[in-house]
Amino acid sequence: MADFSPVELLELFQRAQNQFTDRVDAVDPDQWEDPSLPGWTVADLVAHLVSEQLWVPPLLAGEPYAEGRFPDETTDLLGNDPFVGWESAADDALSAFAEDDALVRTVHLERGPTPATQYILEMTSDLTVHAWDLAHATGGDTELDGELVTAALVFAEQLPEGGVPGLFDPPLDVSSSASPQTRLLARFGRKDF
Repeated sequence: MADFSPVELLELFQRAQNQFTDRVDAVDPDQWEDPSLPGWTVADLVAHLVSEQLWVPPLLAGEPYAEGRFPDETTDLLGNDPFVGWESAADDALSAFAEDDALVRTVHLERGPTPATQYILEMTSDLTVHAWDLAHATGGDTELDGELVTAALVFAEQLPEGGVPGLFDPPLDVSSSASPQTRLLARFGRKDF
């Protein structure tokens, strides 16, 4: 993993949250049921990120990942106001990562023990790619923050060549001279070209 200081990782995570928040705020009321990813609506995509943010505090508190801890229904995760549901979960996640020793801890993910620094980089990458997914689905701004793209590429380069079934799509072939954003999206199976 590239050398990011804890302060840099926290700043990148906060910027990724802000980038995603801007995309959530731009969703028109009639777009929530529009398709976003295969089998997912725009609301499902936002609910997925809400769920991920809800996991941050208990994982950093030392609790192991446990299937079914949080609701998996989109309406349960988003409530009556998807933007408020997102912001509440995002604020709690940021607060948990900002605790004094949070980034020196180990979290217990479904795949096993993971350094918190790796976890926050993974979360930053996921937020970055899904910000593009959300903007792409709603006709919004698909241009991603360049520093977030660079950090997400660091994480993406660690993924297996065939993707991770159920988590990350297999990569698409792109030229090594393609823009960093195009290479990032292709690494996660998205086509931005």
